[in-house]
Amino acid sequence: MNKVILLVEDNASDEKLTILAFKKCGVSNEVVVMRDGAAALDYIFGTGGQEGRETRVLPTVILLDLQLPRIGGLEVLRRIRADERTRIVPVIVLTSSKQDEDVLRSYSLGANAYVRKPVEFVAFVEAAKTLGLFWLLLNEPAPTLRRAV
Repeated sequence: MNKVILLVEDNASDEKLTILAFKKCGVSNEVVVMRDGAAALDYIFGTGGQEGRETRVLPTVILLDLQLPRIGGLEVLRRIRADERTRIVPVIVLTSSKQDEDVLRSYSLGANAYVRKPVEFVAFVEAAKTLGLFWLLLNEPAPTLRRAV
């Protein structure tokens, strides 16, 4: 089964840029996009509009923006880490925030990495390539996640 990337991003331009950057650097994994924190939680836990989704199949990695409508990224991260089923899913905060407090809170809540979105396209492609190579190819997922994907 193909490894799924969950991209939680409300900015359509950043969404398109992320997907384009992945394609440009050869990441062919399915990218599921959720545009707010509530939709992301519904997808992850199979609730709301995602009721009935096979929740045993978890994303290989979650790319999470912080500034989201309905439920913010830090609260999404807190809920992911609070649930036994999703506690070990890699979550990468991918945001434009440069606030030290956001970095500290993200790591305190269990983020695996904090990446600032580069402004320039070339730098953004390089960041996407690095994320894709590491989290999809080099990183060894936990055994329970390996069985699910």
